[in-house]
Amino acid sequence: MYLISIDEVKHMDSKYIIGIIAAIIVIGGIGAFIALRPAPAEEPVSISVVGSTSVHPLVEKLAETYMQENPHVRIDAHGPGSGEGIRAARDGIAAIGTSSRELEEEEKPGVSQFPVAKDGIATVVHPENPVSDMTKDQIRGIYIGEITNWREVGGPDETISVITREEGSGTRGAFEDIVMDDEAIMPGAIIQDSTGAVNMAVSADPNAIGYVSLAYITPEVKALNVEGVAPSVETILDGTFPIRRPFLFLTKGEPTGAVKEFIDWVLSYEGQAIVKEEGLVPVGPVRRGAEIYDPEDDFLPPRR
Repeated sequence: MYLISIDEVKHMDSKYIIGIIAAIIVIGGIGAFIALRPAPAEEPVSISVVGSTSVHPLVEKLAETYMQENPHVRIDAHGPGSGEGIRAARDGIAAIGTSSRELEEEEKPGVSQFPVAKDGIATVVHPENPVSDMTKDQIRGIYIGEITNWREVGGPDETISVITREEGSGTRGAFEDIVMDDEAIMPGAIIQDSTGAVNMAVSADPNAIGYVSLAYITPEVKALNVEGVAPSVETILDGTFPIRRPFLFLTKGEPTGAVKEFIDWVLSYEGQAIVKEEGLVPVGPVRRGAEIYDPEDDFLPPRR
């Protein structure tokens, strides 16, 4: 670099000196402007999530936190049922489909599956019903119409009101797979189109029986033990509760970009901590800093 000496400066024309100073100021101003101007905003991203009514409340909680941390991302979630979620993922109609049952073999081609939580299906009755435990065979007997009176399973002499979910419901699909043993649910069963509707119907009828996701048992209904085992996070983890299922995120092919980033976050410590807070079972293990949390050993601590 060539440096100007003091003697050279003395012999320079004043206008030339002023020009040099002005150039330095302009260049410095441009540098300061570049350094201080804010980084360009990230491009808005929209992610559609369609599927299981049981998975839907969890998706809403996950989306709420994720959008707070990533303001440029909008997640639109809808819960028409697992069947719709599988079709939406397979056909590319939604970025993410959700299911609360395992996929049938014919549904799997071209679909990537990501278990995001574990859940149990609880058989529920009215809180005043004295029955507290049934076997899977007894539950199946009620739902195929062989057992029609509560006295046959240790209850009062009252006709059983059988409540089920609609066709395409992931909860119903999992219940049929695990409990019904290829038998059809009786045609006279009362059909409800959501988990909340089942809880409401059972809470209003002392003689009703229904089934709901473990995470959405309310004080207005009583969950039965099955084969002597209570439905709980602990019994889902240790595998002793007999009616359990996965919560799945589904994509057409392998996810990329913003969709992959969201799924990775759901499977991270923060996402799995929300799974736990919602009464579901994390799929873990997950890392937080230098520590690894394995839900098979210890539950995730609350988020901080």
